[in-house]
Amino acid sequence: MSRPLVPGLVTEGDTDELFLGRVIGRQLRALTDHAPRPVDVQAVQYGVCRMIKDDDRVRQAIQELADDCHLIFLHSDHRERDKASRHAGESVIPLVPVKETEAWLLVDAQVWARVPGVDLSRLPGKPREAERLPDPKSVLRAVLAGVRHRKVDEHFAFAGDHVDLAVLAQLPAYAGWVEATSKALRSHGFL
Repeated sequence: MSRPLVPGLVTEGDTDELFLGRVIGRQLRALTDHAPRPVDVQAVQYGVCRMIKDDDRVRQAIQELADDCHLIFLHSDHRERDKASRHAGESVIPLVPVKETEAWLLVDAQVWARVPGVDLSRLPGKPREAERLPDPKSVLRAVLAGVRHRKVDEHFAFAGDHVDLAVLAQLPAYAGWVEATSKALRSHGFL
């Protein structure tokens, strides 16, 4: 019999949920694939408030998720990094890129090679260069400017479903999150 694992996520916005919710599920399944006991990773549960709200409201969202979730991930971009860290704990793990989530969407050129109209020349040459971009949002818009059948935010879920997790793991911020998540999974007996 498998053991359920329910992740929770509090983000800054809808597009973060679209991308990170899928990445979290995929990464948790990859981490628990070789667990001593089968783990059934459930759908990500989302917090009702955003990380940009005051600490009391974020704390309340975490408490509400804690009723149903084994692990809770707090996502914020670099400007709110300290807020995510303030709320961290054994089951509450910050998920913070160096700058913005959009940089993580730019790391794997193979994702975008599947989309007609994408300007692959605008992508960073190497995955680690994505987190050095001064404005990842504008780069993502430029990459997708020639795509006529979708809005930019509609690509977040697609990228979350297809980005190579090994490529993402080349980013120190992502690798750090995977390590923190692995530690939490071990402390809760999932690994």
